[in-house]
Amino acid sequence: MKRFLASTSICIAALTAPAHAFDITAMNDAERAALQEEIRAYIMANPQVILESVNQMEAQQQEQQAVDDLALVAANAEALFEDGFSWVGGNPEGDVTVVEFLDYRCGYCRKAHDEVADLLSSDGNIRLIVKELPILGEASTLSSRFAIATKQIAGNDAYKAVHDALMAYGGQPTAAAFGRLAESLGLDGAAIVAKMGSDDVTKEIDDTRALAQRLAIRGTPTFVMGGQLVRGYVPLDAMKQIVDEARG
Repeated sequence: MKRFLASTSICIAALTAPAHAFDITAMNDAERAALQEEIRAYIMANPQVILESVNQMEAQQQEQQAVDDLALVAANAEALFEDGFSWVGGNPEGDVTVVEFLDYRCGYCRKAHDEVADLLSSDGNIRLIVKELPILGEASTLSSRFAIATKQIAGNDAYKAVHDALMAYGGQPTAAAFGRLAESLGLDGAAIVAKMGSDDVTKEIDDTRALAQRLAIRGTPTFVMGGQLVRGYVPLDAMKQIVDEARG
């Protein structure tokens, strides 16, 4: 009881004294120990305050991340929306632009693929830009090289066909296999395979990787919806909500 009264008197003195008068460093060892014990007792009796504190900290971090991401998107707007080489689908004149950074070997990218297609079919006013970001090893890089080479050789419609096929592809990711896949789609497989290792294809991948680094993107899929950077898989309903917010 004496310890409680002593620590209570310390706290009351701290609260009633002028703001500039209380100096915790001026407490002696006994006073500091008493205060620490009361703080510990309070936390033990009210453990929820720790969770509340953590939640508050996480909310503040998320708010700051959102602000930082808006600045990153604005600073890299030209590379995001008008790079001159990324495939553009949906409605090219749409009032909201969705950019997707993807890897064909990424399970969540494959899961998001159909939902992005549903988003475009249900909302005819979205412009989609696809950014090839192979991050899961050589198989991913070969897949992106195949898709980009197809676009450079045969154009946007051919790229879309290959893009969709790669999202469902379960075979070996080799140049020979991709050549056969191209032939099955009515494309010149030999010409596309020959293009896969070209400097032009390498430059697109390198430029997109550099953009992803500037945006602090560390995984796929990552989306830019309107001006908002969305890291990770997003279900269809959430995509629709973000697009609506962008329009608002």
